[in-house]
Amino acid sequence: MRAALWLIALFALAAAGAWLAGSNQGTVSLFLYPHRVDMSLNLAFVLVLSVVVLVILAQRALAAFFSLPQKAQRWRLQQKERASHAALLDSIGHFMAGRFLRARKSAEQALSKEALLAETGVTLEHAVSLRALAHIMAAEASHALQDKAQRQHHLEQATSQAWQAQGSERQTLLEGTRMRAARWMLDDRDAAASLDELEALPPAAGRRMVAMRLQLKAARLAGQPAKALEIATLLAKHKAFSPVAAQSLLPRLVLELIAHTHDTDALQRTWKRLTDAQRLMPEVAAEAVLRWLKLGGAPQMGRTWLQDLWPTLQAQHSSWSTEQRVRFVQALEACLPDVDAPDALVWLSRLESAQQSQPRSAHLQYLAGMLYWRHHLWGKSQSLLSQAAKNLDSPALKRKAWIVLAELAEQRQNPQEAALAWKQAAVCSLD
Repeated sequence: MRAALWLIALFALAAAGAWLAGSNQGTVSLFLYPHRVDMSLNLAFVLVLSVVVLVILAQRALAAFFSLPQKAQRWRLQQKERASHAALLDSIGHFMAGRFLRARKSAEQALSKEALLAETGVTLEHAVSLRALAHIMAAEASHALQDKAQRQHHLEQATSQAWQAQGSERQTLLEGTRMRAARWMLDDRDAAASLDELEALPPAAGRRMVAMRLQLKAARLAGQPAKALEIATLLAKHKAFSPVAAQSLLPRLVLELIAHTHDTDALQRTWKRLTDAQRLMPEVAAEAVLRWLKLGGAPQMGRTWLQDLWPTLQAQHSSWSTEQRVRFVQALEACLPDVDAPDALVWLSRLESAQQSQPRSAHLQYLAGMLYWRHHLWGKSQSLLSQAAKNLDSPALKRKAWIVLAELAEQRQNPQEAALAWKQAAVCSLD
């Protein structure tokens, strides 16, 4: 539409010019003594317009001619600037391709070319960023080459260049430099130095995913499971992990935290800090109870921790794996109440009803048999443990069942049956 309007306007101007020139009868007389020159007004207008155009063209030609040296100098500087950028890009490409020595050499070339530009008095607007990134690439290559001296040298130079920047550019360069340094320290297995670098970051930068991932690795390497669990929980909340990875990582961190507790008070505080979902993990609850008992805690507290998971154990279609079920059974068996415990009758009724509802469950047979044994109900204990010992798939549980059966046989003064039970227990120990 716009082109059509321009075309119509040009046609209108041409028609108006032709009409004016055709109907113009004016003349222009030039008196150059002793001569007189007469010409039409149209010719005079064309001559004046031509002179103006020639003057303008001549002026532009002279300006272009006198600006040739400046353009040549600008072109040479532009080539040098492009060469420094190309060297930096070559460094990145070589580093990605695994040519670390070439990458460091290209980064150093970028620095030398930028230095030549500075010597000629040319200061690039992005000179600070260019130098900082070139030093970072040289440090990355030196880290890959295990050259710690060169890596530290370029790291210090990159930090120095970052401090010379202004505003947001300085903040970005400093944060990036610290994060790279933290990752290098982590690769060197220096978790304390890596955490120091990450803690020096501003709060907003420390909450970024990449920084929190580095903090998680450093905390695990430094043996700080509480901090690692806190960071991993935040990462899982923000979906930094896949659901499968989160389900695998969080229980391991909780188990590490439990293993690092050295008294019952610390373990109780740790248990209270766990979320409801973490407390309902069978491996977590089982390890917490076993650690609690090992530290001398009261078995009744252990039973309280396991009580919420009891319905899942007796469910016919449970999502627990075999290892989780076995570990939970071991923890519950370790804290089963004795005859004089306040909640002895409660657990006796609970286990008895669960075993009767699922008479073929080997784990429930085992738990009920062990509880009957603690309550001196020898006949029921022998019957259930004999069935459980044949059906259990865990060598540790089978061994414990055969040991109790051997002791029961010795109480009945049946040496042959006791010897057979001790033999089966020994066979399970070899599995």
